[in-house]
Amino acid sequence: MLDTIDHVAVPVLNIRKGVSYYVKNFKCKLLHEDASWALLEFENTKLALVLPFEHPQHFAVIDNDLEGGETHRDGSRSTYVHDHQGNMIERITYKDINESKDK
Repeated sequence: MLDTIDHVAVPVLNIRKGVSYYVKNFKCKLLHEDASWALLEFENTKLALVLPFEHPQHFAVIDNDLEGGETHRDGSRSTYVHDHQGNMIERITYKDINESKDK
């Protein structure tokens, strides 16, 4: 089985303006927006809009075997790694969220 890309994060200078642009120009759904980041859902993946001084540009891969990592507001956990070519990769799991829903 192949790994799953959860989202790609691109930097924008203004979250609200970034959301407005993407929603007007593409068929996507706004999942979250606050002052520091937004998350848009497309048919095959999600796009995160991030402020360059708060979040790194990256892509995220689902890793349900992830040990440790930082817990986020939504209950997901992740850690960042480098591919030794200058790219940032977020390994992310929603396993804890999904397990708590099953209880």
